[in-house]
Amino acid sequence: MHARAVEVFRGAGILFGPGNAANAGGVATSALEMRQNASRESWSFERTEDQLATIMRQVHAQCRATAETYGGDADDYVLGANTAGFLRVAEAMTAQGVV
Repeated sequence: MHARAVEVFRGAGILFGPGNAANAGGVATSALEMRQNASRESWSFERTEDQLATIMRQVHAQCRATAETYGGDADDYVLGANTAGFLRVAEAMTAQGVV
């Protein structure tokens, strides 16, 4: 979405969930599928849906907490998602000795 459109949404009090946070659901679903296949289990729709809902609630909470921690409003999902994503990459790079 164009940055100006995001500004219009936010100015109107409409919450905006950026793609990197929203797309976490697709990535999580793929990871759940791989886990299910690796364990040679067949999960019900409800079990998969429950696990995905838990993951997405965690993404939501992390976006809000990170936005607040770094000086923004808890509803600033752009700040929260981008900062949380950056921190995860930085932590992984540090753990691998890249930085």
